[in-house]
Amino acid sequence: MDLIKQFFITLKVQGKSIHTRENYQRDLFIFVSFYRGEFLAEEIEQQLTVPKEFLNNFSNWQDISTEVVQLFVAHRMQQGIAARTIARQLSALRSFYQFLIEQKVVKNNPAKSIKAPRQPKPLPKSLDVDLTNKLLTAPLKSWQDVRDQAVFECLYSGGLRVAELVGLDLSPGLDDTSEGWLRVIGKGKKERLTPLGKPAFLALNNWLKIREEYAKEAENAVFVNRFGGRLGIRSVQKSLDKRTQQTGLPTKMSPHRLRHACATHVLESSGDLRAVQEMLGHADLATTQIYTKLDLQHLANVYDKTHPRAKKKK
Repeated sequence: MDLIKQFFITLKVQGKSIHTRENYQRDLFIFVSFYRGEFLAEEIEQQLTVPKEFLNNFSNWQDISTEVVQLFVAHRMQQGIAARTIARQLSALRSFYQFLIEQKVVKNNPAKSIKAPRQPKPLPKSLDVDLTNKLLTAPLKSWQDVRDQAVFECLYSGGLRVAELVGLDLSPGLDDTSEGWLRVIGKGKKERLTPLGKPAFLALNNWLKIREEYAKEAENAVFVNRFGGRLGIRSVQKSLDKRTQQTGLPTKMSPHRLRHACATHVLESSGDLRAVQEMLGHADLATTQIYTKLDLQHLANVYDKTHPRAKKKK
């Protein structure tokens, strides 16, 4: 029995679906085509044989090195192949070489240590303005509600990462609030100023009026938990889940979704991607002069004109 046929019989015994087996066959065909064309300099464009016959005629499995697999991955990336597809092709190679090792055809698995390209995380679905307002206009019945209102408003108003929000300290975080800004520490310990709209400013001040009653004496965190210490990321998510349920929102919420909603709503209204990127603190666009007075004024103008809850306090 030929190796290819035996391999796919083994996959079937292992419970692999027909869809997976067909994909693996195609993936091995693509890899061998790459190897024969790139390394053996064979003319394979006119191959008329079906994949199994093509693969059966290949006998150089023991010659494939880790470097060859790395080049194959790079080649596929240059072709614009999706990361998910490349990951599956690597899986097909690993599985086949594991089979060859068990059959004592080869001694090593050249695909074993190769990492698949990182798959981009999908952006959360945008939350429309009406649903956002519904989330942010719930009645406040407890001190935790007052705190959470400030938390949610700041996440949405300034497009903060949840880690940036829970990391806010009274100083320097709130040193610029009188001017309509929050000072946050972003990724890579980079400091930036982010806009604070009027609803967020009012919600934050309402929380600060009662904060001392619930914070430990030496605690510098802006937002504290029921024990008086710094509020954690999980606690923010739990509070957001509770608020989502209370307001009857027909969707799953997360702190990142509020950040994304901020960016989406400003961008949809203004089309000014640069201002949004500055506001979100994306490191790949940061420059040493990003927070000059001119940039801040530009960002403030765009923000005031476009963010649904950005009217500045007077």
